Amino acid sequence: MTRITAQPDGSPFDDPPSLHDASIRIRSADGVEADLALSLPHAATTGLFWLPALGVAARHYAGLAEALAAHGIATARHEWRGHGSSSVRASRRCDWSYRELLDFDIPAGLHAARAAAPGLHWSIGGHSLGAQLAMLTWLRRPSDVHGLAVVAGGVPWWRHFAGARAPAFRAVLAALPLVTAAAGYFPGRRLGFGGREARGVMRDWAASAVTGRYAHVGDRAASAAPTRPVLGIGFARDGLVPRSALEDLLALTGSAAATVAVLDAHDLGVMPDHFSWMRRPGPLAHRLSTWLHTASESA
Repeated sequence: MTRITAQPDGSPFDDPPSLHDASIRIRSADGVEADLALSLPHAATTGLFWLPALGVAARHYAGLAEALAAHGIATARHEWRGHGSSSVRASRRCDWSYRELLDFDIPAGLHAARAAAPGLHWSIGGHSLGAQLAMLTWLRRPSDVHGLAVVAGGVPWWRHFAGARAPAFRAVLAALPLVTAAAGYFPGRRLGFGGREARGVMRDWAASAVTGRYAHVGDRAASAAPTRPVLGIGFARDGLVPRSALEDLLALTGSAAATVAVLDAHDLGVMPDHFSWMRRPGPLAHRLSTWLHTASESA
């Protein structure tokens, strides 16, 4: 694996990246660093900039990247601030929010991916929270990416959950500020949800869960480009993202060109829930690659 350094201000790489795999050390505008894992098949004409789920390190999507490479799709696996190769960890003294992720980290990663493979048509996609922030990036930075792929992502509004789950979720949201204030961060590993997360990230996530909106991070209508390609993939047994939540997120894109698929066990060969597909990513990669090739042709 080639290891190179890229700056978000446009300065050149120390060495040209390999056309196989590369790890680029990204430095965001505020000095926080993390690795961007690139997989660049020789014949690739299109790429997917991938955002992980909440608390999940980029290395856990290596199987997806390999499966996409087999279909001629390049990938750039973004690392969330505070996880994996990131230079910081959430603590009482070290905090951040969606703003840093959307304004500093993702733009730096996108710049590095485009510089490493300037001939590719890049789309953005993500899993769970990654899908939500991919959608916001797609709206906020329309010149940086072409298509949007949402995988098991949805607006986490409490009203999307049925029966007793809705008031239970509201109770969790009410307790969240108390938990983060006591610990100085969100101890997700101990609580079984997410990882070690910054207070600000969980505050922003909770705001969208309470209101069903992303106004606090500047979402906007995409009606100026209604034909930009969007793909939404849900899973039939996903208890974390109901179908209505997925459809709500896709509606925010304003795209009239959205394609939606809900995959079941027959499609995936594993339980069609929020995470099981990661153990056998080939079927999802096939769906994504077919759509990405089509989206690239319309670029």
